[in-house]
Amino acid sequence: METKNIKLLLALLFTGTLMGALDLAIIGPALPVIQLEFDMQQRQLAGLINAYTLLQMLGALLLAKLADRSGARLIYIISIVLFATGSLMLVAAESTAMLFAGRAVQGFGAGGIFPAAAAVIGARLGPRERGQALGILGMVWGLAFLVGPILGGILLRFAWQWLFAINLPIAVMLILGAMKLLPSDGRHEPLPFDLKGMLTLMLALGALIMAITGVDTNAMLDSLLTLRVGGSLVLIAVLTVIFWRFEKRAIDPIVRPTLFASAQITKTCIISAGVSAVQSGGIFIPALLVASLDISPADSALLLLPGVIAATIAAPVFGKLINKVGTRFIIMLGQTLVMGALSVYAFTDLTIMTFLFASITGGIGSAGLVGAPLRYIMLAETGSRDRAAAQGLLSVVSSVGRLLGAALVGAVAASMGGGMVGYQAAFVGLVMLAVFNLLTAVTLKSRANEQVDGEKAEDEPSAKSTAGWVKK
Repeated sequence: METKNIKLLLALLFTGTLMGALDLAIIGPALPVIQLEFDMQQRQLAGLINAYTLLQMLGALLLAKLADRSGARLIYIISIVLFATGSLMLVAAESTAMLFAGRAVQGFGAGGIFPAAAAVIGARLGPRERGQALGILGMVWGLAFLVGPILGGILLRFAWQWLFAINLPIAVMLILGAMKLLPSDGRHEPLPFDLKGMLTLMLALGALIMAITGVDTNAMLDSLLTLRVGGSLVLIAVLTVIFWRFEKRAIDPIVRPTLFASAQITKTCIISAGVSAVQSGGIFIPALLVASLDISPADSALLLLPGVIAATIAAPVFGKLINKVGTRFIIMLGQTLVMGALSVYAFTDLTIMTFLFASITGGIGSAGLVGAPLRYIMLAETGSRDRAAAQGLLSVVSSVGRLLGAALVGAVAASMGGGMVGYQAAFVGLVMLAVFNLLTAVTLKSRANEQVDGEKAEDEPSAKSTAGWVKK
């Protein structure tokens, strides 16, 4: 592509991803207002958040799969339209049912934005340009969590509906830009859609949300024995087995089982889940600061800014370095930096200076983990047939890791009585998880053995299986 078109394309993908990412962070300041206006219970408020999370995970896999089948441009536009529709429903909501429906539709659309964007990068940019482009997209998440609460606070001065109304004109511009800049290529093959796999996956993800939200952070072990959580865990295990059998038999599965024949992909998914679980512990850092430094919650939030800024700056830099040092080195370096920051939180008596050092160090390390390297590996290890689906799989794995990490960290902290002792105990667990992530990263391919062209065998369905379906 010409340099001008590449810049316009990246600007389009960056803006779309930022819009989706912002709505994870921007809603925070509005939750108390929404709760008061609609007279919602705390559990209903958690359900509003979980509705977005569940549908986002489902959308990440389903819409990504459709992007491989029908073309990235069509699915990117559909994802934006769904996101905008959900935003409009939230703006017009007059009941809690409308709120839940709007947030669910919005989350489903958001799930398809990033995988489609990453697939476009894989299809339109060469291996040397992909790293930096993915790094720029990775930078969006740090920017969203930096700008989101601030922007949310500003818009909240007018009305909470403006937090979602602002998405509408942006969505219109994105749709017009996508029609002009994004590729329309797709397989357009008459293969049957994996409906059984989709429905089973939806039930399994719903059971996962039930299990996680059913954990009582004041009595984790007792809660794990309750019918709700225990039943959900059993249901997840059963549905996972059923889902896997459906996928092995499907002609065009949502998650192609042969993807996991690549040890590189399997390890990448494991690392992604572990990294996300570690990162989810970051939501408890303000509580640790309040307990350790005896400062206000507002001051603790300000202390997080240097780390977020460091991550935002470092993400594209790491992406640019991929072709020079390889993904394994960057992931190992990033994990080592994160592990060092977690060790400061877990084992030292915090001061403002030691916290700032750890926060900046951890922010730089996180940029080497959540941005380009893991996404780059997935692009390199998959052909065009599964390019978007693989990105969707990585998004879901990351979301599951974040959900589990946040639930377990909160449970451990509460079981230890909260306060500085409780949160430091939780961070000790995160240090152990970071060590496991690092040991897994060591086994990734070296730069010399890394796939870089992104054009592996397409893993087409056999002529026999496809012909058999057409015959039917």
